[in-house]
Amino acid sequence: MANTQQDSGEKTEQPTPKRREDSRRKGSVARSAEVNSAVILLFSLLVLQVGGSAMAARLSNVARMLFARAGSLQITTDNLQGYALSGMSIILMALLPLALGIMIIGIAASAAQVGFHFSGEVLRPKFTRMNPLSGLKRIMLSKQSLVELLKSLMKVAVIGVVAYNAVRGLLEESVTLADGDPTAILAFLSRSALALGMNVGGAFLAIAALDYGFQRYEHEQQLKMTKQEVKEESKMQEGDPQIKGRIRGIQRQIAYKRMMHDVPKADVVVTNPTHVAVALKYDSSKMHAPKVVAKGAELIAKRIREIAREHGVPIVEDRMLARTLYKSVEVGQEIPEKLFHAVAQLLAYIFRVKSMNAGLAARSGN
Repeated sequence: MANTQQDSGEKTEQPTPKRREDSRRKGSVARSAEVNSAVILLFSLLVLQVGGSAMAARLSNVARMLFARAGSLQITTDNLQGYALSGMSIILMALLPLALGIMIIGIAASAAQVGFHFSGEVLRPKFTRMNPLSGLKRIMLSKQSLVELLKSLMKVAVIGVVAYNAVRGLLEESVTLADGDPTAILAFLSRSALALGMNVGGAFLAIAALDYGFQRYEHEQQLKMTKQEVKEESKMQEGDPQIKGRIRGIQRQIAYKRMMHDVPKADVVVTNPTHVAVALKYDSSKMHAPKVVAKGAELIAKRIREIAREHGVPIVEDRMLARTLYKSVEVGQEIPEKLFHAVAQLLAYIFRVKSMNAGLAARSGN
């Protein structure tokens, strides 16, 4: 018993689609912020490498123009705001391609991890997180905090080693620039900074890939369910088996009462002779073919025969036809074409008997 209780509390079952959808709706997805940071860093460095000279030239032209006109500019309280806005607009236009690119690549990096998904659940305030003691416990003692600490230490160590190796190689090359002109020194510094950034960005991207794999693993572990949770979710979606059984029982009772209510309206009851009974009705103005209004076996067949006798509905014994109707036609359905001939002969006989009885009754009344 103890082992059974223990097993029921272990999360051994794979998450159901509903569990995944509920988690996604609440904003709980496998996502690594490191991936976004690494991709944005590498993209920014790539943009600077490709178009950095053009941006720098544009900004330098603006600076050169300002310095050339510095002596003739009349700065007052009235035009200071205009100069400031003009300078800011020039700088923004120069940096706009970089800013737009960073925004697009950031959205693409997030979409690559979790798809285009937005959840308002994460924006709702949770008052349980406002308790300082709970927050301190979450920070100091949680597994997530330990993982984040180890991840930060690994980032510092790996990026530090990569940066050190890159800088050491650049220092050896920088010795040759001691007698170089300022232009060559500036070009070397910019080239070296980009190379250093690309090396660090590559290492950062590798760490981000490992972190994303870990986040996916942790997310899957958190989504796992116990066997009891799977059963409860199945009950919620499909309904409690006991309740469903009760509903089916009520539905059978209603169908039984409706069926017995229609027996007196039948034109004939076909029997086999005691095991099966099928009640048929035909109205040429409303039906294309005779219809089964009631059927049953054993006790239900007996009850159909009793009601038929009480209301004067003819009962005809035809073993083959009764069994065929019982097996192949549901209550409320018209008979199939293959049975038209047999049923038509039967109904013709019943209608002739009814007509003869009606004629005899009329003559005896006169």
